[in-house]
Amino acid sequence: MSKYSIQQFIQKSRQEDKGQGLFELETERILEVNLNGDIWAKMGSMISNEGAIKFQREGMLEHGFGKLMKKALTGEGSQLMKASGKGKLYIADQGKKITILDLEGDSIYINGNDLLAFEKGLNWDIKLMRRVAGMMAGGLFNVRLEGQGMVAFTSHYEPLTLMVHPGQPVYTDPNATVAWSGNLQPEFVTDVQLKTFLGRGSGESIQMKFAGNGFVVVQPFEEVYTTGE
Repeated sequence: MSKYSIQQFIQKSRQEDKGQGLFELETERILEVNLNGDIWAKMGSMISNEGAIKFQREGMLEHGFGKLMKKALTGEGSQLMKASGKGKLYIADQGKKITILDLEGDSIYINGNDLLAFEKGLNWDIKLMRRVAGMMAGGLFNVRLEGQGMVAFTSHYEPLTLMVHPGQPVYTDPNATVAWSGNLQPEFVTDVQLKTFLGRGSGESIQMKFAGNGFVVVQPFEEVYTTGE
């Protein structure tokens, strides 16, 4: 159906409470946060809110001096905002698809540009990745999250999870890598012969190598990251 009356359109697109808890997918690309307390979300991701909600920009020393220094060293340009209070908050990021994970003592690395929101109680830290000239615009940083609570990340289109087994490493394009299990420590490897076969052919001879036992999540899109440097 391509045409709707106003009433039909409202019925089709109206907000619905699904009773899924703190984080709820209102659509595949809009996250509803049933806020009663605090959460962290990507700066600029709020598209609507209702209720008594206050927003605060991430302070310089909000997460401690150590994390501030890591952000400075990575040149990381993505900032967080804290949403506090009670009400409904709707967030999104450039129409990207949203995935919600409920961590149950697990740990996961998420590309900093793809991290959309997470519960305040989760332990997190910025992971410095080795800067490789020509790898991508601005380099790469990731956030490691661990504990009990929900986290939402984004991807261009549907994400694909690849399993990593001992003796069977998985190689990915850094620009297409979204997340991976917290026990894996990727390496950057180069293969000049692959330069014309991977991605757009500008530095894609550099790959991320995942070895061990875990998983890595990729997207069918090469994202160029900026850092504000």
